[in-house]
Amino acid sequence: MTEKRRGGLLREHDFRHLWTADLASQLGTRLSMMALPLLAVITLDASTFQAAALSAAETAASLLLGLFAGALVDRMRCRPVLIVADLARFALLGSIPVAALFGVLGLPQLYVVAFAAGVGTVFFDTAHTTYLPRLIGREHLVEGNSRLASNTSVAAVAGSVGGGYLVQLFTAPVAIAVDAVSYLWSALWLATIRTGEPRPARPARPRLLGEIGEGIRFVRRQPILAAIAGNTATVLFFQAANQAIMMVFLVREVHLTPGVIGLLGTVGLLGALASSALTGRIARRLGSARALWVSTVLNGVGFLLYPLTGPGLGLAWYVLAGGLTAFTIITRHVMAVTARQQLCPDRLLGRVNATMELMTYGMMPLGALAGGVLGTLLGLRTTLLVAGLAILAASLFLVLSPVRRLRDLPAAERFDVPAAAPSAGVGTGPNEVGGERVTE
Repeated sequence: MTEKRRGGLLREHDFRHLWTADLASQLGTRLSMMALPLLAVITLDASTFQAAALSAAETAASLLLGLFAGALVDRMRCRPVLIVADLARFALLGSIPVAALFGVLGLPQLYVVAFAAGVGTVFFDTAHTTYLPRLIGREHLVEGNSRLASNTSVAAVAGSVGGGYLVQLFTAPVAIAVDAVSYLWSALWLATIRTGEPRPARPARPRLLGEIGEGIRFVRRQPILAAIAGNTATVLFFQAANQAIMMVFLVREVHLTPGVIGLLGTVGLLGALASSALTGRIARRLGSARALWVSTVLNGVGFLLYPLTGPGLGLAWYVLAGGLTAFTIITRHVMAVTARQQLCPDRLLGRVNATMELMTYGMMPLGALAGGVLGTLLGLRTTLLVAGLAILAASLFLVLSPVRRLRDLPAAERFDVPAAAPSAGVGTGPNEVGGERVTE
């Protein structure tokens, strides 16, 4: 699928099916992001810290298992991993409405399901980012990542309003049931992809810890990836703190109903739709490197607007903050993921993806817990302000890095990592790290 396309990637059968599966999965994930905390806060009367702990449980698997997932994905075909992860999440999320139907649902089950579904998400996300270059070729990564980012935008809008109204009209367990079905739908679309995927070469003497270390060393020695990792780890730590208390803030301080919360989220997240449509154009006009650091700075500005939210006209600050943060998150994400896929050799991509996920999404459970503690000690509005200031300050990782001096993100041969000894049993070559130059 690497030849020049007329009409874009959506004209290609296999990418179209991957894109459709991703859309279904993203919609379900957004529904549960809305429904799970509302279920905990409204139905089960969770405290601020309990709600934050639920957010932490959803992302804890990234911190605990992310590196192992990357090493394992590099040894396997990606598509079966994607399908199994979807089916597992279908079964796990489906258990919540069943328990609610029989009147036995409680917070302990929510914690267990959130964590176990998070394990599936870790494997899915690592395999998904690794699979895309294998399916479409690296020369089409900006388009491919932009198309997939549009799913995030559509899901953010539809999931926000849909989740809010589903909870208000039919209760949170019904919204979570819809989420579960979306994962089944995603698995069915993935199963229809036609292109065969070769089994990756395995090292002669597999050493899991050594393979994990190789991915970590690559990220640490690659100056652009190291700057992206530092920035994203800080941003997602404090973004998780923001998200962990946001529902409590909107329900208990601003006194909004689930339907209004969903509607406000939809209006704000229209910025993400605009970003998905414009990211390619922004990258061509500004340059992909400039688009990366500028969007990061503006993202921090957007998060600083959330604490200004209040009743009545004060809701305009929430809408403005949501629109700006959603727009910049999508632009930044497309540029950051494309940089990762361009700069990393094929055989290390799963491990590098997992390392970046650990240094980024692995921070989210810690950030969520920090948000719960700070929200309890300092108050909700003050915690949102602290999070916004930290996210803005995190842009210095990129502003003070080589990214600031570039117009476009480079291919691997322009930013080699220092030579490193190969792992035992793993050969070196023109596409590998081991004293040789990293090339595309």
